Amino acid sequence: MTFKPLKISEHKIALKPIIQGGMAIRVSTAPLAAAVANCGGVGLIAASGMAEAEIRAEIRLARSLQQNKTGLIGVNIMFAASEFSKLVEIVIDEGIDLIVFGAGFSRDVFELGKNSGVPIVPIVSSAKLAVIAKKKGATAIIVESGEAGGHLGTCNTIRNLIPEVRQALSQISNGDDEEVSLIAAGGVTSGSDIVDVMNLGANGVQMATRFVLSEECTVDDKFKKLYMETTEDELILITSPVGLQARAISTPFSRSVVDETVDKPKKCTKCLKHCSHSFCIINSLDSARKGDMEKGLFFAGENLGKYKDILPVKTIFNNLEEEAKAYKSSLKEATLANI
Repeated sequence: MTFKPLKISEHKIALKPIIQGGMAIRVSTAPLAAAVANCGGVGLIAASGMAEAEIRAEIRLARSLQQNKTGLIGVNIMFAASEFSKLVEIVIDEGIDLIVFGAGFSRDVFELGKNSGVPIVPIVSSAKLAVIAKKKGATAIIVESGEAGGHLGTCNTIRNLIPEVRQALSQISNGDDEEVSLIAAGGVTSGSDIVDVMNLGANGVQMATRFVLSEECTVDDKFKKLYMETTEDELILITSPVGLQARAISTPFSRSVVDETVDKPKKCTKCLKHCSHSFCIINSLDSARKGDMEKGLFFAGENLGKYKDILPVKTIFNNLEEEAKAYKSSLKEATLANI
């Protein structure tokens, strides 16, 4: 076995330790989530920007595309969304396998998960929030670094964060925190990266950028072409209306956000609890999905430049496992050579 299986709450499935990150608006939808689940990982549908009927339809479509029970299908919901609690109740009612939430932190949502039996997996960027999540009952926590795409809660690297969080959790559990699975997000692009972060204390990884460049991701071809042509020095940090920094590709729209010449929204649907109204993030992300190079906001991880091909999800999984095997062998040979 290349990787030790990932455990999430009461699920008995021996999961491959790879979660496909939830990407809005409508970047990670049913076809992608189901393909990841069929490979034994965790596929996430991003619910942000979807009305109730659409979310229910996406979950049902993902279930219909799920060919086996080797993986899980979950939903990612932004805590910053105005209807966060309602969205949680909707996806629980649909029998979702797990709920991931980020862009803020909720203490109350864990009780909803406990009452329904649906694991609640928070995205945190600090040991402090990880400790709070564990005390609230989280059995899996996604630790996201400053290398990730989209909204960022820290500038720290994943290789620094994982040991820090693992140590903090061990201090509140008498040195035994195995019931909490840590999932490393940000900066993970290869099988060797997965091996490294797992050696540092992670139990799995979350990858988002890699899965945009999959055949099953349904964004416009111009979106994928932009991903493949962008180099790492063409990424910039912007301030999102959510109130967090975010990493995006440098485009006419994202540059207008940085220099504050972006057009302010004429109408507001009040999709966020708190919004600076500097621009409409829902519209800009949806424009990106449709391949609008002028009005689209294209989130991407720090290591985007390492990806130059569009692959089936199954091939992505196979490649990660083969890379990990080769890397483990090289580490073993290096160790033997030093004896």
